[in-house]
Amino acid sequence: MTSVDASPAFVATRALLALAVVFVLLSITGWTTIRHRPEPWPSRESALAAWAKDRIDHRPLPDPDAPARTIAAFFARLGPAGGARLAARHPLVVGNLNGAPVSLRYRANRFTLAHAYAAERGRVDDARLSPEGRHEARRRVDRFASLMRPGRQVLAFDPTGSGRAAEVLGDLEHARRVSVIVPGVDTNLLTFQKTNGRYGAPAGMAEALYAAERRTSPRARVAVIAWADYTAPVGIGVDAVTGRLAAEGAVRLIGLTDSLPPRARVALFCHSYGSVLCGVAAPRLPARVTDLAVAGSPGMRVDRAADLDSHARVWAMRDADDWIADVPHLEVGGVGHGADPVAPEFGARLLSARGALGHSGYFAPGTQSLGNFAAIGVGAYPRLVCARADSACHDGISGTEGP
Repeated sequence: MTSVDASPAFVATRALLALAVVFVLLSITGWTTIRHRPEPWPSRESALAAWAKDRIDHRPLPDPDAPARTIAAFFARLGPAGGARLAARHPLVVGNLNGAPVSLRYRANRFTLAHAYAAERGRVDDARLSPEGRHEARRRVDRFASLMRPGRQVLAFDPTGSGRAAEVLGDLEHARRVSVIVPGVDTNLLTFQKTNGRYGAPAGMAEALYAAERRTSPRARVAVIAWADYTAPVGIGVDAVTGRLAAEGAVRLIGLTDSLPPRARVALFCHSYGSVLCGVAAPRLPARVTDLAVAGSPGMRVDRAADLDSHARVWAMRDADDWIADVPHLEVGGVGHGADPVAPEFGARLLSARGALGHSGYFAPGTQSLGNFAAIGVGAYPRLVCARADSACHDGISGTEGP
């Protein structure tokens, strides 16, 4: 971290120069602004208001912000039939309710997806929309149709604004190892999955990691979550170099991890701005989160891994061709995200990212970065390939831990 003994003028000048470098780098490396004008849609606020007014046996429904264990106890008392009726009445709430049964969340989100699909289909040929608006409507129709395909397990879905989503691969209810992918800037419903750059989008990242974990440990009971259930920064604006959205997203990530199966061990895989979010969340993550791995990180808003105040092992990697290395790793007046997680003095366990080829390639099949992620995900620590700067990255971890 930069010394604080410099004069105020020097510090201010350096901060401005750092911002200028960040903006130039981002503008030439693909973090482009997605200009989305939210269309009219029943908001989450109106859905929550309807939930608050509803009653079962003259008793109010639980606060959606209640701890996951409270929500789980409510649905256990309600029973499967009662839960299904509630999901049909309040799909937007139940589908995003940490602690509700996983299968019920999948069902509720299919209701919301069907409604969103029908509404968006009606807008595709609306002459009142601009050509840009109709094009975006077609893209949203395609995204909703894809998420509705048989076999897809949508754990969270909110179509309002630029949208949020989370998808599960594997049997989450019975998993003993759960991997959560936390993506970065420009993540929304339209970028949740891609045809070009498939493994740089959350759905493709999860697909690659799940397949790699199954290859690494075929008998392990694993699940992978593509978690795009927070409002990510858009483009190269101030949000990308400050921590406001990371702090808001951290609350949501903590809520998710609190709701995961209590006997499962959880690993977080945090890419780019997602690593800022994970750093903010780290001190409040539950004990079931045993590993926190960052790739292409602009910083975690701390000087050292120990400052994360987390019991989880902290891993870091960066490909040699990743432009994020040229972003100043400092924080001045809330701007910037702090020290470089792959710097030896930061204190993370350093992993090889060989083959990743740039900022968006860490989950590409055949890369050492993906192989390392899979080994962490299933607890096969002896299989990890360390970075040259840390040839003993897995020392102190005995064999394959857990089930």
